[in-house]
Amino acid sequence: MVNVVARREDNRPAPITSKELSVYDNGIEQSIRNFTPDPSPARIVLLVDNSLTIRADVEKLEQAAREFAYEIYEGDKLLIVGYDEQAEIVADWTDNAKSIESSLKLFRKKGQPFLFDAIRAVVEEALRPLQGQKRIVVVISDGLDRGSKGTFEQTLAELQSENIVVYAVQAVDRTRGAIRRDVPKPRVVIDKLAEGTGGQIFPIDHASDAAKAICDELRKNRYVLSYVPSSAPYGQARSLLVVGNEGISVRAKSMQQPN
Repeated sequence: MVNVVARREDNRPAPITSKELSVYDNGIEQSIRNFTPDPSPARIVLLVDNSLTIRADVEKLEQAAREFAYEIYEGDKLLIVGYDEQAEIVADWTDNAKSIESSLKLFRKKGQPFLFDAIRAVVEEALRPLQGQKRIVVVISDGLDRGSKGTFEQTLAELQSENIVVYAVQAVDRTRGAIRRDVPKPRVVIDKLAEGTGGQIFPIDHASDAAKAICDELRKNRYVLSYVPSSAPYGQARSLLVVGNEGISVRAKSMQQPN
């Protein structure tokens, strides 16, 4: 099963069919077994970097999170988690915008950003129990990790294995592009999280547009695709590519992790 975002570039509302897509697993074209729209409610984790050095003030972080509270669709729920060295719940699963707004006052900037550990904690504690549901992480950060025990590669593989999509509301890179010996640059982290899981990136200064685009997309442009791979070497990750016919844009995760 693969989560796919697909839309017609001319914005016609006609549903997209399996005949308008191709799937390649490890470079080999596959037969699509099923391709159906998925308008089901989403479970969206807002994972907010409130470490001391992020180049965004608390008000901007609050505003970015607040926008989602007023854009989610009926049935959607938000979980808001702030992280530095620890990941802490700011607002538990809810669709109550007023409750979310009052909870945002708990944001405070301190400590170092353990981004990878925060993502893995969210997957383990909040999203893995919701298998079968539409599970999303929106990272509000510049992508800097400074101190996590888990690696970026382990984090991305876990997200892909769980079919969790990552969107990013991206803050300004506090490292200004400096080379880092032990982990990817923050911008590379954000790019690979989104591209590797089928998500998208928006600048934090356009948080309102980001919230609307993400919530609309999850309800109107999400599909579930299934196929049986013609060859699946045991224990090996495989590249995945889903492409649309001319006039159709498609996003999906880039790897199938071993079962």
